[in-house]
Amino acid sequence: MISTQIAAVAGAVFGLVIIGRSDVLELKILGAAILIAGLYCLAVVPRALARKWRTPPAP
Repeated sequence: MISTQIAAVAGAVFGLVIIGRSDVLELKILGAAILIAGLYCLAVVPRALARKWRTPPAP
């Protein structure tokens, strides 16, 4: 689960780098999309994995 968070943070940082270094509007939009996707993965994926890997109730 930690690796998914690391990958999401790396994606968000990559999006910020693209936004900061580009002069073209299309690349800034791409960077913003990558940033939003990284933040979404950071917020949603750990909960989904925890729900999927939850221990089943005892019989």
